[in-house]
Amino acid sequence: MTRFSVLDLVPVREGGTLAEAFAAAADLARAAETAGCKRFWVAEHHAMDGIAGGATSVVLAHIGNATSTIRIGSGGIMLPNHTPFQIAEQFGTLDALFPGRVDLGLGRAPGAGPELQRALRKNLHQAAEQFPQDVLELRALLTGDVELPITATPGLGAKVEMWMLGSSLFGASLAARLGLPYAFAAHFAPDHLDAALALYRRDFQPSEALDKPHVMVAMNVFCAPSEREARTLASSQQQSFVRLRTGNPGKLPPPIEDYTDTLPAPARAMLDHIGQAAAVGTAREVREAIHAFIRRTGADEIMLCGATYDPQDRIRSLESTMEALEAVPAA
Repeated sequence: MTRFSVLDLVPVREGGTLAEAFAAAADLARAAETAGCKRFWVAEHHAMDGIAGGATSVVLAHIGNATSTIRIGSGGIMLPNHTPFQIAEQFGTLDALFPGRVDLGLGRAPGAGPELQRALRKNLHQAAEQFPQDVLELRALLTGDVELPITATPGLGAKVEMWMLGSSLFGASLAARLGLPYAFAAHFAPDHLDAALALYRRDFQPSEALDKPHVMVAMNVFCAPSEREARTLASSQQQSFVRLRTGNPGKLPPPIEDYTDTLPAPARAMLDHIGQAAAVGTAREVREAIHAFIRRTGADEIMLCGATYDPQDRIRSLESTMEALEAVPAA
């Protein structure tokens, strides 16, 4: 049975505040829990006016306090931005506060220019090259499976579920080698989806954490009473993506009807490409698109993504999606 979860970037909308963004994230997490979602993940981004999840572990504590049963986690922590010891302490703390509920999704991409590198006091590209060794060190700090000269407290003994994240063959290969569950970011980088999942399943080596491959794939989902309304809801995120790709990022803008009709051909092609991993439409249309995506990927879990300008619209979209998925079992 395929399970469903939610990824939230904690968007800050135009005319809105950080406090409103954090409150909206908690509301969405509660709605996801009520709707039967398995996980609620927050992604790490820095120095972006429209995304408030930079202090990811702090945001997760806020989400954990707002909920009671749903798993909370990082989708993901960009480990080159940190030291393994710091992350072990942070997620060991989260595990002590919310036992049995904490996921630690790890990504390699530093995603940073020279200004952020200076701010973080790190050579992020060099740190990215050390990513596999840092993952092993972090796992050892949590599990104690390798003796280290220092103990993370909190950290050692924490029952944190580690995940490998990726959008290329590198993450798939590392997840397979370490016997970790694997989450693919098809919602913004679908190019290597099929090849990465095939490689991960082919090369998977069982570990103490996982005895067989386990795949989660992220996709953008916008559900509304009509297809036109769903496409309008999706336009806020589409605008943000186009602005980001053209070097003009900002806060989440209000929706625009028929937005894609106003775009030049290259921008439309870019959005169409990302749309390979999307379900936008009525409840029936969304259900059919998600089931087709599950048949394509064989995913054990689907991560539902998609920011809306009005936070209540995303909650309604999520609730409608989950109701639609319950109506007919997945293939």
